[in-house]
Amino acid sequence: MTDARDTAADTSLRTTGGAPPDDGGPSADGAPIPLLEPREGIPPVIADESALAEVIAAFAAGSGPVAVDAERASGYRYGQRAYLVQLRREGAGSALIDPVACPDLSGLGEALADAEWVLHAATQDLPCLREIGMVPTRLFDTELAGRLAGYPRVGLGAMVENVLGFILEKGHSAVDWSTRPLPEPWLRYATLDVELLVDLRNALEKELDRQGKLEWALQEFDAIASAPPPEPRKDPWRRTSGMHKVRRRRQLAVVRELWQARDRIARRRDVSPGKVLSDAAIVEAALALPGSVHALAALNGFGHRMGRRQLEQWQAAVDRAKALPESELPQQGQPVLGPPPPRAWADKDPVAAQRLSAARAGVTALAEKLNLPQENLITPDTVRRVCWEPPKPADADSVSAALTGHGARPWQVELVTPVLVEALSSARAQ
Repeated sequence: MTDARDTAADTSLRTTGGAPPDDGGPSADGAPIPLLEPREGIPPVIADESALAEVIAAFAAGSGPVAVDAERASGYRYGQRAYLVQLRREGAGSALIDPVACPDLSGLGEALADAEWVLHAATQDLPCLREIGMVPTRLFDTELAGRLAGYPRVGLGAMVENVLGFILEKGHSAVDWSTRPLPEPWLRYATLDVELLVDLRNALEKELDRQGKLEWALQEFDAIASAPPPEPRKDPWRRTSGMHKVRRRRQLAVVRELWQARDRIARRRDVSPGKVLSDAAIVEAALALPGSVHALAALNGFGHRMGRRQLEQWQAAVDRAKALPESELPQQGQPVLGPPPPRAWADKDPVAAQRLSAARAGVTALAEKLNLPQENLITPDTVRRVCWEPPKPADADSVSAALTGHGARPWQVELVTPVLVEALSSARAQ
């Protein structure tokens, strides 16, 4: 594996302030080095099948892990599709692929099926990569590795700076990647995002091994790679920002109708729903229950910039909700699956509340001792479920089985089981 130090010679022509020091990390005064240019320059954007075939052949012939990244147009376009895919592999260099012009990348995915994919925050990119036929069988997530290793800041820029000693320019992360043609500064930024990803992976692997956490990380990566695609969210309109203000069922129906109308328009126009109508405007209309277009136009979010036709379509959605019979109005809140909110435990089951308090304290102490985030040691939802309905008997075997049943990985089960057994026992003894 390539050590981060081995990149020093390659980076000497693409940093400011002259050549980097011999170790390839921070400069002689300890300052990190800005990374300004990809080592082989910006590759051409692949936008046709013949060029794609060449890239597939080159990456299939490459060696070692393959760095993978994807850029979306969140806040600009409907959905979370990929608008640029970046890759880098030893022996193949870097590649930029336009998945709009080349929407089927299953051939590339198959060519890389045996390789380990290196991604940063893999769960963010895997859904859009899956849509274009790219599904890893093995992966290494540098963000998750950073969390397990105890780094306080795990964004890609912070990790590259703190681990490798280079500064990545991150100014284009939130631009509209559906723009065509993509500007050269954006392409440079996208290429640099995968430039040192494998180097970062190698350095983090060594650090995790040094801390005795490498096996934990490998189990986590396997769980991500083998996880099925997420189920579509039920009643997604309930996630409208500001919903806590909406308390009556008729008002909930207005939120639902406006959200669904907005979603249909956004999908048809391929724009972000928020650009069609804001969440704040939806909630405002639900609370006011306007009876006319004139009343609707007076509300925040439905101002003078909105034409008569637009106002009429929103008022029609409000009117549909107002005309629904009581039996068709949405219920206040969704059916609760699993434990109630922790704030209600003291009233519903004081002993369960004691179990949860003891379990939380134990998990927090263990996470601090291991120098990793509490939610990576074990998910709060898993702790709540075990404490609400503890196994009987609450011994090590039963608690281990319960944790496994809730999806905990073997390393988590081994570490957390003694903490939960003690918490369940202490609460029972009180």
